[in-house]
Amino acid sequence: MSSGPAGQVTRSFNSPHLETTSRTSLRRFLRTDDGVTIDAAYDPGTGPSSDLAFIVAHGFTGDLDRPHVRRAAGVLGRNAAVVTFSFRGHGRSGGRSTVGDREVHDLAAAVAWARELGHTRIATVGFSMGGSVVLRHAALHSVAGQEHEGRTDAHTDVVVSVSAPARWYYRGTAPMRRLHWLVTRPVGRAVGRYGLRTRIHHRDWDPVPASPVESVPLIAPTPLLIVHGDRDGYFPVDHPRMLAAASGDHAELWLEHGMGHAENAADDELLGRIGDWAAAHAG
Repeated sequence: MSSGPAGQVTRSFNSPHLETTSRTSLRRFLRTDDGVTIDAAYDPGTGPSSDLAFIVAHGFTGDLDRPHVRRAAGVLGRNAAVVTFSFRGHGRSGGRSTVGDREVHDLAAAVAWARELGHTRIATVGFSMGGSVVLRHAALHSVAGQEHEGRTDAHTDVVVSVSAPARWYYRGTAPMRRLHWLVTRPVGRAVGRYGLRTRIHHRDWDPVPASPVESVPLIAPTPLLIVHGDRDGYFPVDHPRMLAAASGDHAELWLEHGMGHAENAADDELLGRIGDWAAAHAG
């Protein structure tokens, strides 16, 4: 692995692990397969699992420096090392957000970096938009997907999706109607850029990517945990139930009483349970 401008990491996907597992914190810019620069950070954690790394995929308008992302990373770090990163269009990362489409490349770059650092077991943990991305990523980088793409470094060993939608274009709640205004209207994208530090792509999806519920059946046999709050203001409980049903009983579903949406609603106790579950199921 070599460093380019601004600490950017240039990765060789055909090489074996290029570094031993680091026990120090790192900050790097990674480059995705489609040429976007992604801001990423590595924390060795305090847990006993030196071969395991959590990859945290934040929600829309988040980034790796947001307090709720850092808190989640800190709790997961009690089990193992943690890689956090900012999706394209968020924080210090380049590009513009496609709200769950091209973001699978960002997650793949973060997973590959963790493997280069020597971690042989990977757990992807995504929240809201990130929850949909970890599902799509796991489907794309399944055993069949690796053979199709000729890639072996971006697969995950366990998947945790928190507060994710089951289907695209959902407008059944007021927060989701506001989000669609933010994404689809020029004035909304301006609010996103200057008010929420999120640069949103103006183009519609073409083609429309596979939805989370379409992706779930392709994830098996990789262990999958679906977590959702029964007071989620964005996506009601029919979304996690659809995802669990699509898994054909492969996934485990936790419906959390009194929980709202995503990272801000996931307390330390829940995050600790997620970390323990992932560590126990990661191969």
